[in-house]
Amino acid sequence: MKYSELTRRYFEHSAHAGVLSGPGVSRGSAGDREHGAWVQFAVQARSGAIQDVRFLAFACPHTIAVSAWLAENSVGSAVKPAMIESVQALQERFAVPVYKLGRLIIVEDAWLAAMAAAIDSAGERPHVW
Repeated sequence: MKYSELTRRYFEHSAHAGVLSGPGVSRGSAGDREHGAWVQFAVQARSGAIQDVRFLAFACPHTIAVSAWLAENSVGSAVKPAMIESVQALQERFAVPVYKLGRLIIVEDAWLAAMAAAIDSAGERPHVW
């Protein structure tokens, strides 16, 4: 399979891959290794803002690259039940083939689970607009 330059770069240099622990860390995961894709995000939040993010993934290069990009680019953003970019925008950004769209849904589900855990641990509920 031919991967875009962006996908190769984030797959080969996943600076936010790994484990995060300590105060204010919440985790969320989705997928299943037995089915070929599992992603976990660990998010450290304080005062409603994301301070740090790490991820673990058992998945294809596209999934790992998107997870790495999301982890890197979410630092500093608000803790909210949404990703900083939609699945469709990430699919376009990383040139993910349509048949792998389900893998990006796993990334989204893991991210939303981590955000829900962060919101729950802070004892806050986001505003519904």
